Amino acid sequence: DHQTLNAKDYGVLQDRKRVIIIGWKKSLKFSYPDLEKITHNFTTKNIFSDLASLTPGKVIQKGKYKKEKNEYLERFDLRNGVDFYTQHICRPHNENDLKIYKLAIENFQKHKRIKYTDIPQELQTQKNTGSFLDRFKVVNGNGVSHTVVAHIAKDGHYYIHPSKRQCRSISVREAARIQSFPDDFYFEGSRTAAFRQIGNAVPPLMAYAIAKAIKKKLLMA
Repeated sequence: DHQTLNAKDYGVLQDRKRVIIIGWKKSLKFSYPDLEKITHNFTTKNIFSDLASLTPGKVIQKGKYKKEKNEYLERFDLRNGVDFYTQHICRPHNENDLKIYKLAIENFQKHKRIKYTDIPQELQTQKNTGSFLDRFKVVNGNGVSHTVVAHIAKDGHYYIHPSKRQCRSISVREAARIQSFPDDFYFEGSRTAAFRQIGNAVPPLMAYAIAKAIKKKLLMA
Protein backbone atom coordinates (compact mmCIF):
# COMPACT_ATOMS: atom_id res chain seq x y z
CA ASP A 1 0.00 0.00 0.00
CA HIS A 2 1.12 3.60 -0.33
CA GLN A 3 0.43 7.04 1.14
CA THR A 4 1.78 10.52 0.50
CA LEU A 5 3.47 11.71 3.69
CA ASN A 6 4.93 15.12 4.50
CA ALA A 7 8.17 15.20 6.48
CA LYS A 8 7.09 18.36 8.32
CA ASP A 9 4.48 16.29 10.18
CA TYR A 10 7.18 14.24 11.90
CA GLY A 11 9.54 16.84 13.35
CA VAL A 12 11.44 17.67 10.15
CA LEU A 13 11.61 21.43 9.50
CA GLN A 14 10.93 20.95 5.83
CA ASP A 15 7.88 20.85 3.58
CA ARG A 16 8.74 17.58 1.85
CA LYS A 17 5.99 15.38 0.38
CA ARG A 18 6.95 11.87 -0.64
CA VAL A 19 5.06 8.73 -1.63
CA ILE A 20 5.95 6.04 0.92
CA ILE A 21 5.29 2.45 -0.16
CA ILE A 22 5.09 -0.33 2.43
CA GLY A 23 4.85 -3.95 1.32
CA TRP A 24 4.20 -7.17 3.23
CA LYS A 25 3.45 -10.84 2.65
CA LYS A 26 -0.20 -11.56 1.97
CA SER A 27 -0.13 -14.14 4.75
CA LEU A 28 0.52 -11.46 7.38
CA LYS A 29 -2.30 -9.72 9.20
CA PHE A 30 -0.98 -6.29 8.39
CA SER A 31 -2.17 -3.00 6.92
CA TYR A 32 -0.65 0.41 6.34
CA PRO A 33 0.09 1.82 9.81
CA ASP A 34 -1.17 5.14 11.16
CA LEU A 35 1.75 7.47 11.77
CA GLU A 36 1.60 9.72 14.80
CA LYS A 37 2.08 13.34 13.79
CA ILE A 38 4.26 15.64 15.90
CA THR A 39 3.17 19.16 16.81
CA HIS A 40 5.67 21.88 17.72
CA ASN A 41 6.42 25.56 17.14
CA PHE A 42 10.01 25.25 15.92
CA THR A 43 11.23 26.99 12.75
CA THR A 44 14.43 26.85 10.71
CA LYS A 45 15.63 29.76 12.83
CA ASN A 46 16.01 27.19 15.63
CA ILE A 47 18.41 25.05 13.60
CA PHE A 48 20.58 27.93 12.36
CA SER A 49 20.89 29.90 15.61
CA ASP A 50 23.71 27.97 17.32
CA LEU A 51 25.98 27.66 14.26
CA ALA A 52 28.77 30.11 13.48
CA SER A 53 28.11 32.85 10.93
CA LEU A 54 29.77 32.17 7.60
CA THR A 55 30.93 34.19 4.64
CA PRO A 56 30.89 32.64 1.14
CA GLY A 57 33.55 29.98 0.72
CA LYS A 58 34.30 29.65 4.43
CA VAL A 59 34.87 26.16 5.84
CA ILE A 60 34.47 25.07 9.46
CA GLN A 61 35.24 21.36 9.62
CA LYS A 62 34.76 21.27 13.39
CA GLY A 63 33.02 24.03 15.32
CA LYS A 64 31.71 24.81 18.79
CA TYR A 65 28.07 25.73 19.35
CA LYS A 66 27.41 29.45 19.86
CA LYS A 67 25.09 28.63 22.75
CA GLU A 68 24.76 25.62 25.01
CA LYS A 69 21.10 24.83 24.45
CA ASN A 70 19.10 24.31 21.30
CA GLU A 71 15.58 23.25 22.21
CA TYR A 72 14.82 21.75 18.80
CA LEU A 73 17.97 19.61 18.73
CA GLU A 74 17.42 18.56 22.34
CA ARG A 75 13.79 17.55 21.82
CA PHE A 76 14.64 15.33 18.88
CA ASP A 77 18.05 14.25 20.25
CA LEU A 78 19.94 15.50 17.20
CA ARG A 79 23.16 16.37 19.01
CA ASN A 80 23.61 12.76 20.09
CA GLY A 81 25.67 13.83 23.08
CA VAL A 82 28.43 15.60 21.11
CA ASP A 83 29.51 19.14 21.99
CA PHE A 84 30.59 20.16 18.49
CA TYR A 85 29.36 20.09 14.89
CA THR A 86 31.17 19.28 11.67
CA GLN A 87 31.06 20.17 7.97
CA HIS A 88 29.76 23.72 8.31
CA ILE A 89 30.97 24.27 4.76
CA CYS A 90 29.73 27.02 2.47
CA ARG A 91 30.38 27.18 -1.26
CA PRO A 92 31.97 30.34 -2.73
CA HIS A 93 29.87 32.78 -4.80
CA ASN A 94 30.72 35.35 -7.43
CA GLU A 95 29.78 39.01 -7.03
CA ASN A 96 26.91 38.77 -9.50
CA ASP A 97 25.23 35.96 -7.56
CA LEU A 98 25.76 37.79 -4.26
CA LYS A 99 23.92 40.84 -5.62
CA ILE A 100 21.01 38.60 -6.61
CA TYR A 101 21.07 36.86 -3.20
CA LYS A 102 20.92 40.22 -1.45
CA LEU A 103 17.96 41.25 -3.60
CA ALA A 104 16.21 37.93 -2.93
CA ILE A 105 16.70 38.27 0.85
CA GLU A 106 15.47 41.87 0.86
CA ASN A 107 12.34 40.85 -1.03
CA PHE A 108 11.78 37.86 1.26
CA GLN A 109 11.98 40.11 4.31
CA LYS A 110 9.10 42.03 2.73
CA HIS A 111 7.20 38.72 2.37
CA LYS A 112 7.80 38.50 -1.38
CA ARG A 113 9.45 35.72 -3.35
CA ILE A 114 11.64 37.07 -6.12
CA LYS A 115 11.14 35.86 -9.70
CA TYR A 116 13.95 35.70 -12.22
CA THR A 117 12.22 38.39 -14.26
CA ASP A 118 12.39 40.71 -11.20
CA ILE A 119 16.18 40.65 -11.33
CA PRO A 120 17.81 43.62 -13.11
CA GLN A 121 18.77 42.65 -16.64
CA GLU A 122 22.43 43.42 -16.06
CA LEU A 123 22.49 40.63 -13.44
CA GLN A 124 20.60 38.04 -15.51
CA THR A 125 22.81 35.32 -16.97
CA GLN A 126 20.12 32.89 -18.16
CA LYS A 127 18.32 33.27 -21.49
CA ASN A 128 15.28 31.35 -20.25
CA THR A 129 12.88 33.92 -18.79
CA GLY A 130 9.72 31.93 -19.41
CA SER A 131 10.10 29.06 -16.93
CA PHE A 132 11.91 28.16 -13.69
CA LEU A 133 11.36 31.72 -12.51
CA ASP A 134 11.86 30.78 -8.85
CA ARG A 135 15.44 29.59 -9.38
CA PHE A 136 16.65 31.96 -6.63
CA LYS A 137 14.87 31.08 -3.39
CA VAL A 138 15.46 32.02 0.24
CA VAL A 139 15.05 29.40 2.95
CA ASN A 140 12.16 30.42 5.19
CA GLY A 141 13.81 31.45 8.46
CA ASN A 142 10.46 31.89 10.18
CA GLY A 143 8.82 28.61 9.21
CA VAL A 144 9.78 25.35 7.56
CA SER A 145 12.09 25.10 4.58
CA HIS A 146 10.99 24.20 1.09
CA THR A 147 12.07 20.76 -0.16
CA VAL A 148 15.80 20.01 -0.21
CA VAL A 149 16.65 18.05 -3.37
CA ALA A 150 19.85 16.68 -4.86
CA HIS A 151 20.20 19.71 -7.18
CA ILE A 152 21.66 21.51 -4.17
CA ALA A 153 24.88 19.71 -5.15
CA LYS A 154 25.07 21.78 -8.35
CA ASP A 155 24.48 25.28 -6.97
CA GLY A 156 22.99 27.01 -3.93
CA HIS A 157 20.67 29.46 -5.69
CA TYR A 158 17.56 27.63 -4.52
CA TYR A 159 18.75 27.55 -0.90
CA ILE A 160 19.79 31.06 0.09
CA HIS A 161 20.41 31.66 3.79
CA PRO A 162 17.78 34.07 5.22
CA SER A 163 20.38 36.31 6.88
CA LYS A 164 21.23 39.39 4.81
CA ARG A 165 24.37 39.84 6.88
CA GLN A 166 25.66 36.42 5.83
CA CYS A 167 24.34 36.61 2.23
CA ARG A 168 25.22 33.14 0.95
CA SER A 169 23.70 29.77 0.25
CA ILE A 170 23.28 27.32 3.12
CA SER A 171 26.15 25.15 4.32
CA VAL A 172 26.41 21.36 4.30
CA ARG A 173 25.58 21.23 8.03
CA GLU A 174 22.61 23.57 7.64
CA ALA A 175 21.22 21.42 4.82
CA ALA A 176 21.77 18.32 6.97
CA ARG A 177 19.83 19.90 9.82
CA ILE A 178 16.94 20.81 7.53
CA GLN A 179 16.85 17.11 6.65
CA SER A 180 17.02 16.26 10.41
CA PHE A 181 20.39 14.50 10.36
CA PRO A 182 22.05 14.44 13.80
CA ASP A 183 25.12 16.61 14.21
CA ASP A 184 27.46 13.64 14.62
CA PHE A 185 26.53 12.27 11.18
CA TYR A 186 29.50 12.76 8.84
CA PHE A 187 29.09 12.80 5.05
CA GLU A 188 31.97 11.19 3.18
CA GLY A 189 33.46 12.69 0.04
CA SER A 190 33.57 16.20 -1.38
CA ARG A 191 31.24 19.09 -0.60
CA THR A 192 29.31 18.26 -3.76
CA ALA A 193 29.00 14.59 -2.73
CA ALA A 194 27.79 15.62 0.74
CA PHE A 195 25.08 17.88 -0.68
CA ARG A 196 23.95 15.11 -3.04
CA GLN A 197 23.69 12.58 -0.21
CA ILE A 198 21.66 15.03 1.87
CA GLY A 199 19.31 15.96 -0.97
CA ASN A 200 18.62 12.33 -1.90
CA ALA A 201 18.03 11.11 1.65
CA VAL A 202 14.84 10.24 3.47
CA PRO A 203 14.86 12.60 6.50
CA PRO A 204 15.93 10.50 9.52
CA LEU A 205 13.11 11.78 11.76
CA MET A 206 10.58 10.81 9.10
CA ALA A 207 12.20 7.39 8.66
CA TYR A 208 12.11 6.93 12.45
CA ALA A 209 8.39 7.76 12.58
CA ILE A 210 7.69 5.21 9.82
CA ALA A 211 9.79 2.54 11.55
CA LYS A 212 8.06 3.10 14.90
CA ALA A 213 4.62 2.82 13.28
CA ILE A 214 5.57 -0.41 11.49
CA LYS A 215 7.00 -1.89 14.73
CA LYS A 216 3.86 -1.00 16.65
CA LYS A 217 1.70 -2.57 13.98
CA LEU A 218 3.75 -5.78 13.96
CA LEU A 219 3.61 -6.11 17.75
CA MET A 220 -0.16 -5.77 17.61
CA ALA A 221 -0.53 -8.43 14.91
